Amino acid sequence: MQKIIILDFGSQTTQLIGRRVRELDTFCEILPYNKYPKDDDADVIGVILSGSPYSVHDPEAFKVDLSQFVGKVPVLGICYGAQFISHTLGGKVEKADSREYGRANLETVDTTNPLFKGFDQHSQVWMSHGDTITAIPSDFEVIGSTKDVKNAAFASVKQPVWAVQFHPEVYHTAQGKTLLHNFVVDICGSKQEWSAASFVDTTVAELKEQLGNDRVILGLSGGVDSSVAAVLLNKAIGNRLTCIFVDHGMLRKNEFQQVMDDYKVLGLNVIGVDASEKFFADLAGVTEPEQKRKIIGRDFVEVFNAEAKKITDAKWLAQGTIYPDRIESLNITGKVIKSHHNVGGLPKEMHLQLCEPLKWLFKDEVRRVGRQLEMPEHLITRHPFPGPGLAVRILGDITREKVRILQDADDIYIRGLREYVDADGETLYNKVWQAGAILLSTVRSVGVMGDERTYENPVALRAVTSTDAMTADWAHLPYDFMAKVSNEIINKVRGVNRVCYDISSKPPATIEWE
Repeated sequence: MQKIIILDFGSQTTQLIGRRVRELDTFCEILPYNKYPKDDDADVIGVILSGSPYSVHDPEAFKVDLSQFVGKVPVLGICYGAQFISHTLGGKVEKADSREYGRANLETVDTTNPLFKGFDQHSQVWMSHGDTITAIPSDFEVIGSTKDVKNAAFASVKQPVWAVQFHPEVYHTAQGKTLLHNFVVDICGSKQEWSAASFVDTTVAELKEQLGNDRVILGLSGGVDSSVAAVLLNKAIGNRLTCIFVDHGMLRKNEFQQVMDDYKVLGLNVIGVDASEKFFADLAGVTEPEQKRKIIGRDFVEVFNAEAKKITDAKWLAQGTIYPDRIESLNITGKVIKSHHNVGGLPKEMHLQLCEPLKWLFKDEVRRVGRQLEMPEHLITRHPFPGPGLAVRILGDITREKVRILQDADDIYIRGLREYVDADGETLYNKVWQAGAILLSTVRSVGVMGDERTYENPVALRAVTSTDAMTADWAHLPYDFMAKVSNEIINKVRGVNRVCYDISSKPPATIEWE
């Protein structure tokens, strides 16, 4: 299959480049800067070099041997990638007088160059760099400039190499999609064969061949990833798939039964396990967020393992792992923000082979595949939900009463988002990437209800807009909606007397509070 290789130099937007390429119905693979496929590059039709937090002059800056692909396939350098190309091939990169960050306009654009075909003059672009290219290599020519950046875009006159100091992958670059289309489709020659329909047909055929008559076990979470994986596997092997859905007691209100009902409609063979007693007992008195995650992860494995062992003829473990879970991180800082609940597996003694039918898909692609499989829309559009559930949305220790309070508040909030239709005719739920309530159980505030003074917990509401969860902005929800939801939560949920709204973006905050 044709593919674009994206070499990652540590940029926060590398995955966004990948998503933009996939939106062009073209398969791409994101690899660390030093992992270019030397022996298996027959299907590579182009290479993109990402941005980076480093300067090309930093001693620890990431470097790649350009001769592996320059002159063999078309190459596009973005930001640091452009600076690295210039620096390596004889140009000059210097520290800018001031950091060039934010919106800029291309004052001059060479629309005769294939990279800028169809571009408008004065098109807005997004800059984000501390260095600037003051001289380009001798066999290159400038094809785009802004008021402050002369060498904003340049191209080789001898080889298929292009470079831009701005970020075409981000929303704020007005014609970024046009630029990437020009590179991927016109310059690299993509046949645009990567689609949800082709993925379903190809994957089902591959699963049939891979699994044969073997039995497969799949851990379900109720989320879109594991649900789509289950339906794909069911299409391939039918009742030889056994799904296990573990209820740790910290799902949303009535969610366990609702999800079980959904899976029954889909015709899946599902075993539901209520293990809430074990989880609550093991979490008693635990307040540290990372410890909560580790306990829940450990207990989940133990419960799943015990149930899976009953299926003695199983040979495969299937997971709803998606591509962002698997992309090898450069881990530049060396710091763990929080442990991930998706990547891992069961104890080695189970001796199960791993099957990951969604391992090449981004989240939006998973949803497109779900629609191709004609799954119910409410399953496909379900917001991401943390594996540890409401345990990481309760500050402090976990008790059944706290979970009850948060479930009731969260249910009012999510129902409200689903019911509120805006002027565009779309629900607020479908307009935000992820939403949920957080119980600040370590904080109490004074309130008045009727003639009585109260001293209860606040609830914080969180809603963010995003494309891939790598970055996120707080959702600007309508005031009338916020007023109605706040009033309903305070009036109906015992234990809550104050509602706040979280207006933090990611970064610096994370989407979840713990």
